[in-house]
Amino acid sequence: MDFPPLAVSLGDPAGVGPELIAAAWARREAEELLPFFVAGGAEILRAAAQTRGLYLPVTEIFHPAEALDLFDHALPVLAGADGDYAAGLPDRAGAELALASLSEATELVRAGEASALITAPIAKARLAEVGFDHPGQTEFVAAACSYAPGDAVMMLAGPQLRTVPLTVHVALKDVPGLITPALIERKARIVAMALYRDFGIAKPRIAVAALNPHAGEGGRMGREDIDVLAPVIAALAAEGIAITGPHPADGLFTAHARQSFDVALCMYHDQALIPLKALDFDSGVNVTLGLPVVRTSPDHGTAFGIAGQNTADPGATIAAIRMAGLCALRRAGLYED
Repeated sequence: MDFPPLAVSLGDPAGVGPELIAAAWARREAEELLPFFVAGGAEILRAAAQTRGLYLPVTEIFHPAEALDLFDHALPVLAGADGDYAAGLPDRAGAELALASLSEATELVRAGEASALITAPIAKARLAEVGFDHPGQTEFVAAACSYAPGDAVMMLAGPQLRTVPLTVHVALKDVPGLITPALIERKARIVAMALYRDFGIAKPRIAVAALNPHAGEGGRMGREDIDVLAPVIAALAAEGIAITGPHPADGLFTAHARQSFDVALCMYHDQALIPLKALDFDSGVNVTLGLPVVRTSPDHGTAFGIAGQNTADPGATIAAIRMAGLCALRRAGLYED
C-alpha cells in the first residue's frame, strides 16, 4: 500500500520513551502496527532495548519512504542526531536531542512524507532550558502548523473513555473565569468534527461535565452551569449536534453513564484526566484534534524513576501508534469501519 509511514519522535532519551518504542516495534506483528520510523537516536534505541532484553535490529535511513521495506525486519531510524543512553539521568544534551527529534518528525508529517506523528514523552522543564517556549507538545505541533493554540484540542482516549479538558495547565482558581460560551462552542465543534473524520463516528455524542458540584444545584453552589454552560449547550443541540449537559461530574464516569456518550467535555485538567487514568492508564492516548496533521502521544510522562528498569508498560505507546495509524488511514479514505 502506497501510504507513508508513521513518524515517532524519540522523547527525552533519559526517560522511558526509547525503551517503549523498542518494545512497540518488537510487538509490531501481534499488535498489527503500521510501519513507523523514529526521528534520530539509533544508538540510544539499541541501548534502551538491551535493558529490556529485546532483540532490536536498527537500520538507519535517510528518507521516510525507506521505512516501508525495512519495517518487518528492523526498526528504521533517521540518520543524524544521537547521543549516549543514560536512563533516569536527564541532561541538556538529552533535551536538545528530544527537541531535534520532535522538530524533524513534525516537519516530515507536515510535508506529507509521514502520515502521522507520535510523540514520546518529554520533560518540559528541561526543554525550556534549550529554547522550547510552548506549554507542551500539543502547542508546539499547533504552532508548526501555523494554528493558534486554542485551535488544537487535547483529547485523552482509552478503550473505556474519551475526555477533553476545556482548560489544561492553569490554576484551579482561574478556571471559572476561563470557561466562556465561545470556548465551549469552539471546542465542541472541533471535537464533533474530529470524532467524525478521524474516529469514524457518524454522529458523535458529547456529554458536558458541570463545573460545580451537582451542576450548581439550582444556583446554590454557583451559577456558571446555569448562566454559561446550559445556554450554549442548548444552542449547539438546536443545530443538531448531539450534545447534552451540564452533567454532575461525580456520576458522569460510571460504567452505566459512559454508555450514553462518545466523549466527555470537561471543565479542567483533573476532571478529565483522573477518570481516564483510573480506567485506562496503561492504554491511554493523548490525541490532538483540530489540526491538519494526525498527532498522538502516550498519556504518561518520562517516568525517569523507572527508566531502564524493564518495568514500564508499553501499552500506551502501542495504543498511540495504533490510533495514529487508524486516524491517518481514515483521513486518507483507506479505512472502513
